[in-house]
Parts: sequence; structure tokens; C-alpha cells
Amino acid sequence: MATSRIVVYGGRGALGAACVNHFKQANCWVASIDLNPNENADVNITVPKDASWLQQEEHVVKELGTALQGQKVNAVICVAGGWAGGNAAKDLSKQADLMWRQSVWSSTIAASLAATYLTPGGLLALTGAKAALEGTPGMIGYGMAKAAVHQLTNSLGSKDSGLPENSLAVAIMPVTLDTEMNRKWMPKADFSTWTPLSFVAQLFDKWIKGEERPASGSLVALVTKNNITELIVQ
Repeated sequence: MATSRIVVYGGRGALGAACVNHFKQANCWVASIDLNPNENADVNITVPKDASWLQQEEHVVKELGTALQGQKVNAVICVAGGWAGGNAAKDLSKQADLMWRQSVWSSTIAASLAATYLTPGGLLALTGAKAALEGTPGMIGYGMAKAAVHQLTNSLGSKDSGLPENSLAVAIMPVTLDTEMNRKWMPKADFSTWTPLSFVAQLFDKWIKGEERPASGSLVALVTKNNITELIVQ
């Protein structure tokens, strides 16, 4: 019998797949939500790529409800997202639109899922970015979207946010995650400053179990130096 029920939004990405694998190994029931299925998950909900924001939400909320059959989940973890560079001189609206779809749409739909299906005391984890605490002139669209996720997290952690009682809303703010694609594109970088995916999955696991939880609404930077990751809570 599954120990917990976990939803991973973005379950086919590098971090999402690491989370799916971690929780499956811990004997959890795991639902993956993404544009493509993750064969390791118990349930896959495929997001219709060309649907509107509202249509995507309606589809995902309905499909998860069907899969759960009246049960609740212990965590909704949203690690969907992407990256795009660019400043105001070229393709600003195009890049901002892409980043908004990938980070803000997914995060707000995850919040709706949590409001509907999260058990009291459960975890809603979103993904921001440490860089978005300041100006991001070389990646304006990305910075805008991640700053919106930060604001959403602050709001969800406040009274009357609509989340279940005693739930934890938190956003992780990675600097650089140690993924295969990042190593491919930045082969000469200092990997000792990159945060391992396993660390992030284990962090979510701790919070689900009620261990070392920050205050709800917190933004938690993941800062790695010499292969040691420190949590800096904003």
C-alpha cells in the first residue's frame, strides 16, 4: 500500500523525473502532469499544449479528480518551467509569453490542485529562482515569470489563501541545478556550485514529513558551494 500520494507537475523534466523516481522508490503513489507521460509514474495527466490557461486548468483538475477517486494528496510539487534569455531589444513579449506559460500557468494550476485535493498539513511546492530577486536584464521574461511565482507563493502562505488548514506553501529558488542539459551547455562550469537533483527531492520529502519546515509563504534559496547546499530562507 502506498505511503503517500504525491503530484509532480512537470514530471518529465529533469527535476520532475528525479522527484517521480524518488517518491516511487519510497513506495508512494505518484501522479505526473506534463506535456508527455513519465512511464515511472502511477498516473499520467497530459496537458493539452495548445489549450488556454483556463482550459489547461479545467483539464488537469478534472483528470486528477478522476484518478484520485475521492482521496487526497500529501503534496503537489510544481517543478515545471524553462529558461529563455533576451532583453527588451529583441523578442521580449515572445520570450515573456513562453516563460509565463511554462512557469506561471503551471504554478497557478498547481495551486488550484492543492486547494482542491491537498490534505490539511500537506505541501505545495513551487519553483522560483534566486536570480529573480533582483533585475534580470539578460533574461527579462524569465525574471518576470519567476518573480510572479514568488508573489504567488507569498500570497498562498497568507491567511485566507484558499489552501487547506496548516498546509505549507513554499517556493524553492535554485541557482543552478545539476542536470544533464546544463552540463551539456556549460561543460566548463564549476559543478561543485550546482545543486544535485537528489538533494531537492529529499528536501521535498522532509517537508512532506513535517521536518525542518520553513514558514508558509517562504522563498527558499538553494545555494551550493563545494558540493554542500545551504538553504537561505527569504
